[in-house]
Amino acid sequence: MKALFLTDVGKSEIREIEKPSAGEGEILLKVDKVGFCGGDLNSFKGMFPLQEYPNILGHEVGGIVEEIGDAVPKTIRRGLRGTIYPYLACGKCKACLNGRPNACRYNKTMGVRRPGAMTDYIVLPWEDLFYSEKLSTRELALAEPLTVGFHAVDRGRVSAEDTVAVIGCGIVGLGAVAGAVELGATVIAIDLDDSKLKIAEEIGAKFTANPTHTIPSELLKEWTDGHGPDVIIEAVGSPQTYQMAVEEVAFTGRVVCIGYAKHEVSFNTSLFVQKEIEILGSRNCIGRKDFPMVIEYLESGRFPVEGVISKTIALEEGPETLESWAKDAQGIIKIMIDFEKA
Repeated sequence: MKALFLTDVGKSEIREIEKPSAGEGEILLKVDKVGFCGGDLNSFKGMFPLQEYPNILGHEVGGIVEEIGDAVPKTIRRGLRGTIYPYLACGKCKACLNGRPNACRYNKTMGVRRPGAMTDYIVLPWEDLFYSEKLSTRELALAEPLTVGFHAVDRGRVSAEDTVAVIGCGIVGLGAVAGAVELGATVIAIDLDDSKLKIAEEIGAKFTANPTHTIPSELLKEWTDGHGPDVIIEAVGSPQTYQMAVEEVAFTGRVVCIGYAKHEVSFNTSLFVQKEIEILGSRNCIGRKDFPMVIEYLESGRFPVEGVISKTIALEEGPETLESWAKDAQGIIKIMIDFEKA
């Protein structure tokens, strides 16, 4: 079977690998759809510090159960459509012992520090499968990045009383918009791309701002009676947006950081003290909490699935797509591989 390998910075290729088999406690999943993650792009460009080369990319999966090993619950059957929890924790580090394996010191995410899912079949522990009788594999492949956004909302302790600004409306940022809207918060979406802001509005953002057309700081004050947002979720990963989050958040507010900054960031640390703000990292998701929540949300039909899928390609188009995406990412939210596409 074929697989898309990231072989080095700026280099990828299709290779032949052996088809795996399900062992005890495992399932064999026929991969049908896989989304490209923004992290895949950063890895291709050499801007993601955790990436290991060479590696099969992919961890945003929609697939179909094809083979079931021994000691798997009877609720999991052949033909079931599902997605996967792609993180592997050590179980021994401080984060794991504190019940937060998503932040495991030695975490191995599929496609980053162990083989990913951009191939015809993958084997996984049955516990890592999250399934739905209602969703298509196309919809299921969107679940994982949305869980990252939902987890960030949880880290920020968002409530219905909060005004939440989300900086960056890629798929993870849109997940944060959706998660905050679901809790009843007033949501402000900020992005340089008007098409992404339109989708944020469809999801339920009350206000949107494009810094190329407006001055966000003035609008944020106008929309919050001069206080600034109670919570700001940074989902870009640039020094400017990190600084913006600290400067614009309300006194005693919370800043939640998802994006990996590509360069060092300088802060006016007096704002940390004067505002008595909380700065919270947010990594991956809590599988048993976030996946069921996101799947239920997707099953409700409230998320504009078709609007966020910018392009669908065949596996063989992967290397060319990575190259073109690296040259121009404007307007791209989600690129998806369809294994049925020739």
